[in-house]
Amino acid sequence: MEYKFTTDNFEAEVLQSDIPVLVDFYADWCNPCKMMGPVVAKIAAEYEGKIKVGKCNINDNMELARNCQVSNIPAFIIFRDGKPAAHFVGAMPAAELKEKVEQALG
Repeated sequence: MEYKFTTDNFEAEVLQSDIPVLVDFYADWCNPCKMMGPVVAKIAAEYEGKIKVGKCNINDNMELARNCQVSNIPAFIIFRDGKPAAHFVGAMPAAELKEKVEQALG
């Protein structure tokens, strides 16, 4: 399941999550972000229950993106225990994203 993260639910869904959270910061106009959409959905399905996966539209949540120091998109941040544990930017093959998720999960 893919979540939709916003300024309103970020604290509860991401920072207070009992499991790690992968946040995909994206914009609708961003072609690399569009390319990563199916990859992120696949990760969400594959890691259901192990990691929470969701998207955050930077245009609708600019302050949140700024607070998370997102300057380029797509940007992916994995949060553990309410803190950023990994941060990577740009479109990548599914295998590479999966490897980064595996590394962050330890």
